[in-house]
Amino acid sequence: MPASQSATRRTVLRAAALAPVAGLGSAACSTAGGTTAPATPTAPVELGADGEVAKGGARLYRDHNVVVSRSASGELKAYSTICTHAGCPINKLDGTTLVCPCHGSEFDATTGEVLRKPATVPLHELPVGTENGKIVSGPAA
Repeated sequence: MPASQSATRRTVLRAAALAPVAGLGSAACSTAGGTTAPATPTAPVELGADGEVAKGGARLYRDHNVVVSRSASGELKAYSTICTHAGCPINKLDGTTLVCPCHGSEFDATTGEVLRKPATVPLHELPVGTENGKIVSGPAA
């Protein structure tokens, strides 16, 4: 058979050698960032004591993918800590700046706004309140 109608041994071996490399490239750039995590609590969750978040500060609740901040006037705000760029759970809070481990996006924990790209969409705001001295976030909070 002519070479143009069938794959040569060299072509098959070359393709087999390149397939794992191509897979790594697509995994590194996947939209999920190699992780899957719920973007928001599906039910109200008790995060911690009301006093854990100081005025002008923020606290990261990694187990629930939520960050809670308190304004100088005492108002609570909560945001999902799932990065809007690649869906990675954000696991670092530096002052009031959230830092995504996947691609370095940064967000303001007090407003949810993007501070550093590649993310371009702000974090999803969540309902938040207090109940019996505890911070509660999620639907019907």
